Order: sequence, then structure tokens, then C-alpha cells
Amino acid sequence: MDFSWKIIIDAGIISAGLVLATFLRSKIKFLQKYLVPNALTAGFLLLPVYNYLLPPMGYATNRLGDLVYHLLNISFISMSLRSSPPKIKGSRSNGGVLGMSAVILFGYASQAILGLLLTLLFLPKIHPAFGLHLPLGFALGPGQAYAIGKGWESMGFEGGSTVGLTFAAIGYLWACFGGMLLIHKGIRKGWMKPEQISIMTDKALLTGLIPRDREKPSAGRLTTDSEAIDSFSFHAAFVIFVYLLSYLFLKAVTFFLGFAGKTGMELATNLWGINFIFSAIIAIIVRKIVDALKLGYMIDDDSLTRISGISVDYMVAGALGAISLVFVGKYWLPILLMSTLCGLMVYYTIPWVSSRIFRDFRFERMLMLYGVSTGTLSTGLALLRVMDPEFKTKVSSDYMLSAGLTFVLALPFILAINLPAKAYTTGSMTPFWMFVLLAVGYLIFVSVIYWILARKRRFATPGENFYRPGK
Repeated sequence: MDFSWKIIIDAGIISAGLVLATFLRSKIKFLQKYLVPNALTAGFLLLPVYNYLLPPMGYATNRLGDLVYHLLNISFISMSLRSSPPKIKGSRSNGGVLGMSAVILFGYASQAILGLLLTLLFLPKIHPAFGLHLPLGFALGPGQAYAIGKGWESMGFEGGSTVGLTFAAIGYLWACFGGMLLIHKGIRKGWMKPEQISIMTDKALLTGLIPRDREKPSAGRLTTDSEAIDSFSFHAAFVIFVYLLSYLFLKAVTFFLGFAGKTGMELATNLWGINFIFSAIIAIIVRKIVDALKLGYMIDDDSLTRISGISVDYMVAGALGAISLVFVGKYWLPILLMSTLCGLMVYYTIPWVSSRIFRDFRFERMLMLYGVSTGTLSTGLALLRVMDPEFKTKVSSDYMLSAGLTFVLALPFILAINLPAKAYTTGSMTPFWMFVLLAVGYLIFVSVIYWILARKRRFATPGENFYRPGK
């Protein structure tokens, strides 16, 4: 029988990488010291497999990228279907929610400006959109970097998806190693109390495995009777159903844009590259409908988190495995220069801004924001957990509250993401500079928020990388 085993083989190889990475994390002190996520380790293990072992066997990596694309959309849907987090008293009055959104947008804008200006040094040898992979890879994550980079390949960017994944991988390295350096620097310079680091002795945190003698935390609650349908199956079916709705929505949009001719079809192609936005919007709408029908009790947030976690773990590992080392070698100099300067910029600016814009939990908020500005939500939470193992502070709740605001504020940024690529297809640098101006506009907007929230702390002890009241 001629059955296709492609997806099973890919899933099996990624699974083997994740299992092996979990074993390595539990044994290797280096991985424990820097809290390297298992998915990241698995991805680096898969790199030689997909670049050197499988190609001679006639096995290409293109479908692996497709898997990453779908997992990205599924992760956005599963998180967007969650119920709205409870309002935390004092969060808004202290500027925690707005402040976190401002710092995240600062990362988007500053990384975009840096990347695009550095791109000018290498033109015409690289694509005009090359440097925009800095915010895509560092601040938005591997899924978005791959999806949008893949769309740019039809706009003349050879290896666009691989370049995006490469920047994402380097961003993860900055998140892990830079984050731990900030923690140790914080202890040394007195940014926090030494006893706050006691969690670093937590065996579960270091090894990544819950000890056998410790009570296992709950991973979710059943909302259906297992005799009828397994609760996890119900939640997975609900997520995939919403994904089908987003597919049908974009198919309808593509159909109607087809009446606009070539321009309309180009726009439709670009919209498919940012499907995660439409998937999230449709998921939010579906959740509102479910709540309006008073059926929200059927959906368990923790189960949706598990689905998102599975998607992100497989997505990160698969994304790194899908990197083509051929294109990495071709673009090694701009990749090295841009990622190094961007990593250093984030390492020094996030602590400076965060410590002055927030009035409470400065160090915890800084770690969370540093993690999401170089990796993804998972790396931000991993760094936050070092200081706040049970998430008792307002930091994680404030971030979740800020996510919706950030999403809305970042829509113009994401919808205009193809402008630098159009500089190549049109032969004019006007779209390129239009996006630069848009990023500058975001910086001005963030500066206004900073001016309002930081107040007297705006330029307090400017020579200090981390502001401490009374110092």
C-alpha cells in the first residue's frame, strides 16, 4: 500500500530529539546552569540530521517548514481561546500592563531600525528585507520568522525562511545565556537580594524533571466524561476546528482579492504568511461567542495551555532542524554582525528601560521582558521562574493582560512587514524607508509612554544600567 509517511517520520524524528534533549538536560550541568530549553537542544541535534544525514537519502526539509507554519498558527489559536485573565488590582494604576506593552514595542521598533540600517551596508548583495528578520527572529519567534520569510522568498529573498529561523535560533541563545548573565550580574551588583536566587537550587527547575518524591502538579481539568470523549481530544478538536475556520476565512479573502488582479493576489499571498494574526483574531471571536452562549465552562485553560506547549516545543525543535546551513554559510557575515549588535543592544537597553519605567518587581519584569525580546513567551517565563517560581508576583499576569494590548498596537507593524521586501520587487527604496519611518513612529510612541510612566525616574542615574531607588 502506498501510504505517505512523511509527517509521521518528521514528527518521529522531532520526538526523538525532544526525548534525547530531555535526558541530556537532566544530566548535563551546562544545560542546567543556563536553563537551555529542551526544544532548543533538540533543534540543534536535528540540524545535522536534516542537513547531512537525510538529504543523501532523498529526504528534503521543505515539509518540516510546513509543519512549523501550522504549529505556529495552532499555538496562537490555543492561547487566544483561553479565557481573559483576571484583572489584577493595582496593575493598571502602577502602569505594569501598559509598561510591559511599551517595552515589547520598543524591542520591535529598535530591532527593526537597527536591522534595516545595517542592511544598507550590504546592499545589493542581500535582500532589502534582510535586517527585518531581527525583530521577527528575536522578538516574535521562529514560527513568525519562518512564515513571513517564506513569503519573502516569492519576493526575491532567496533563503528567506532559513535566515529567519537562524536569527530565531541565535535569539534563543541570547535569551538563555544573556538571561543567566543578567541574573548573576544582578546578584553581584545588588540589583536583588541573594536569597531571591534560592530557586536556583530547585532540582526540578535545573534538571527539567519533577523528582519522584514530589507531588506532581495538575496539567489540566476534565470538562467532558471520558466515556463520551476524552477531554484533551475535545480541546484539540476545538482548536483544529477554529484553525479550519481561519483557513476558510483566508480562502474567502483570497477569492475576493482575486478580483483586484495581480495586486490583489500578491496581497492575498502576503496575508497567508501572517495567518497567525487571523487565526488569533478568529479564535478570540469564537471565544467571545462561546462565552456569550454561557458555554465557557466546557473549555479548560490549562488544557489549552498544554496544546500550545506541545505546539511550541515541536515548532521550535522543527524550526531549528529546518535551517539550511547552505544559506547560513552564504549570509554568515550580515547574520553575525546583526545578531551580535542586536543581542548587545537588548542586553543593555531592556534593563535600563525596565528598571525606570516600572515601580514594582523591577528585576522580575526586566527578566520576563528580556526573555520575550530575544526568544518567546516560554523563554520569558523560564527566566521569570528563576525569581518567581510559583508566579506569585503580578509580572506574569500583567504580561498576559498586556499581550492583547500589544497585539492590537503591533498590527500596523505586522501588516506593513512586507514593505522592505517590496523595495526589491518594485526596484524602489521608497517602501523600505516607509517602514523605517513607521518604526521610528513606534519609537516616538513608546517614548511618550515612557515619559508618562517613568516620571522622575526617566533619567535617574543614567550611567547605571539598572536603576535602584535610593542609590
